[in-house]
Amino acid sequence: MASSLTCAGIIWAFLSFLCAAASCVGFFMPYWLLGSQLEKSVSFGTFRRCSYPVRDESLQTTVMVEQCGRYASFQAIPSTEWRICTVVTGLGCGLLLLVALTALMGCCVSELISRNVGRMAGGIQFLGGLLIGSGCALYPLGWDSEEVRQTCDNLSNQFELGTCEIGWAYYCTGGGAAAAMLICTWLACFSGKKQKQYPY
Repeated sequence: MASSLTCAGIIWAFLSFLCAAASCVGFFMPYWLLGSQLEKSVSFGTFRRCSYPVRDESLQTTVMVEQCGRYASFQAIPSTEWRICTVVTGLGCGLLLLVALTALMGCCVSELISRNVGRMAGGIQFLGGLLIGSGCALYPLGWDSEEVRQTCDNLSNQFELGTCEIGWAYYCTGGGAAAAMLICTWLACFSGKKQKQYPY
């Protein structure tokens, strides 16, 4: 089985896959922001939430449903900033995943990734990482929404956590994007073999 990648290219392919996987898993998991409400743990992602209050008519009180799930619709996401964050981060994750899968195919298929294609893939990875980084930077702007304030003892505001804390999924998403931007983009420049010149 012939490869179109150099030794640096093989490292790039596997590191690209790890970075894309870290960013995608972090993006999908609802553990970006952690807090509590009615003495129950609550966590938020960009488009998902774990534990939410529901009015129990039989007991005439509010109870917490301890389940994770997506918001019912895009408009149900608590803030405009989180909606933008969802779209931007999702696009970035898609780009990282596209490049990672193409790079892994380059390990098995000859002449798939040339030097120019590798450099272009590095540029796409940089763009993907930049989009995810922008999404991570936008996320704290939504901390002043009513849902988040209720979870953070009404002390949260934009870039102020109150009693909440940042969860592991936020770091996982941002870390994967940073590694893709800084390391994978650089390795991509050396990933493809020089194309053979055919005399026609």
